[in-house]
Amino acid sequence: MMSRRWRSFAVGMAVAVTLPLLAGCDSTGSGSPGSSGSSSPAASRSPGPITVEVNQSRDQYGKQTIQIQLTNTTDSPLTVTGARLQSRLFEGGISWDSSEGGLELPPRQPKSLPAALPAATCEASKDASTELTAKINYSAPDTGSLEETTSASDPFGVLPRNAGELCIAAEAATIATMVLDPQLEVAADGRTAVVRLVITPATPESDMPGFTIESFEETTLLAQSPAAPWPVNVTVGAAQQEVPLTIRPARCDPHAVAEDKVGTLLPLRVAIGDRKGLLKIPASNDLRGRIYHFVTAACAG
Repeated sequence: MMSRRWRSFAVGMAVAVTLPLLAGCDSTGSGSPGSSGSSSPAASRSPGPITVEVNQSRDQYGKQTIQIQLTNTTDSPLTVTGARLQSRLFEGGISWDSSEGGLELPPRQPKSLPAALPAATCEASKDASTELTAKINYSAPDTGSLEETTSASDPFGVLPRNAGELCIAAEAATIATMVLDPQLEVAADGRTAVVRLVITPATPESDMPGFTIESFEETTLLAQSPAAPWPVNVTVGAAQQEVPLTIRPARCDPHAVAEDKVGTLLPLRVAIGDRKGLLKIPASNDLRGRIYHFVTAACAG
């Protein structure tokens, strides 16, 4: 049986070992404004005063812009003057620079900053596991300029998706240009209409490999007509062609046109070599207005 003296000695030793371990832990989990981790790779992956997440709003979809969402994890306001994401998926940094005075981040409240995407690194875009880091320039109350380098999260895969679409678009453009004809042919009964995809080869009559439009996808505003389904496996090569698409309203609720963001952005699912993905063809301003008028009239009828 353990003696009382030995039991007291063992308990004392356990406390002596545990206390230094606990002293090395940050019980707040958020760090202080002055504890930015830009001095070493290990520190750059530790939580800092500002967390970074990537997102994309509906009106940014197809426009090669994203949101850098910053959250101040401290109990004091911070002023951000710059934010830059670095990813192997893109040839340069993804940056937001503030106007004079910076942007205030209230405690515990996220704010989203718009940032344009640079050209994609197409070989890297095939690897969705690339690391994403962020560098934030900011100031805290009663301090000068500070810098935090930290890891950023992309929970919805915004950057891999956009990089893949940029690469698909760049590869397709070397073979052909594709636009939607600005004219809209509305049926006599007003319930359907035809929009035409005009495909013009970049180098007519060349031996350059083509690509395949595997399918056309419906949008939040436009759907295919059961009587005239959209074609599949359209080959794009050295010949000019027009692909007619019979459309009907996908929805007729009162907010269909008023709140539309991407309904006139036509997604094509294409295959180019060993790469597959979406290629989005936007309607011109004239065609967009005609489509909105058609949808409104068709739904009213």
